[in-house]
Amino acid sequence: MKTKTFKTLDEQIDILKNKGLVFDDIENAKSILLRENYFFLSGYRHLFLDNDGRFFIEGTKFRELYAMFSFDRQLRNIIFKNILIVENNLKSILSYVMSKNHGFKENNYLNPHNFVKDTRKSRQINDLLRKMKRQINVNGKQHSATAHYMINYGYIPLWIAVKVLSFGIVGELYTILQYQDQKEIADVFDVDINNMVDYLPILANYRNLCAHEDICYNNKIQKPIEDSKYHKLLYIPLADGEYIYGKDDLFALIIILKSILKFDDFNLMMNEISYELDRLSGILNVIKIEKVLHAMGFPNNYKEIVRLD
Repeated sequence: MKTKTFKTLDEQIDILKNKGLVFDDIENAKSILLRENYFFLSGYRHLFLDNDGRFFIEGTKFRELYAMFSFDRQLRNIIFKNILIVENNLKSILSYVMSKNHGFKENNYLNPHNFVKDTRKSRQINDLLRKMKRQINVNGKQHSATAHYMINYGYIPLWIAVKVLSFGIVGELYTILQYQDQKEIADVFDVDINNMVDYLPILANYRNLCAHEDICYNNKIQKPIEDSKYHKLLYIPLADGEYIYGKDDLFALIIILKSILKFDDFNLMMNEISYELDRLSGILNVIKIEKVLHAMGFPNNYKEIVRLD
């Protein structure tokens, strides 16, 4: 079995040099590697490798590799804050609908009878309610609002409880709601129920990816999203009857956010992403920005999605 050994900063630099990477400022590169981690930084090398995949394209500079790393960080920050908007919207709307239709105390929103009447989902309902109770008990003690309600009222209303529940839990909660509750929530977002069910775990996964600073730009989702009007309106090419962009890639997330975010929020997000792409394009030398767009699953006309209804 192969083993990995510790490498000093000088050794890390030598490894990259031997693979053809060019350094303009060794000391600055060492500082970056120390702060950012050689393993994570080298995760962006694939765009800059030659056809054999063993060496960097001739002339590739360390600053280009680091620019790609920095771009992905900014991309994560942009996506993260917009997913947080969706998370807050969902929690607010869901708690309003459930409180209005079924009541807002724990014995209402933790009552399995207030959810879908489907014996196939009985186990899921009970497991999810147990998870909710656990998160409320653990996180509620650390949240001033939940503590306030427990001390002064003896219960935590749903619109407060959702604040201490994870996005993943709330997204799963949507899947076990009664049909009318699901529809009322989906209608606010102007999204089909089935799409909501598909979109929420994707958003939750991207939220966690961004929060933990994992590589984002070329992330693939497990279950491709359904074809949307945006695939057609953007004239995204087909291969074997499937759209080549916007199905299981980052652009699929953009389509989801286009469907769920308010126009102003989505427009601002896309302006910020476009700015970061333009900034990256000005630094890249050995590859073109179109190669990055392809890795992201972005069609070259991606900006047009903003103006589409």
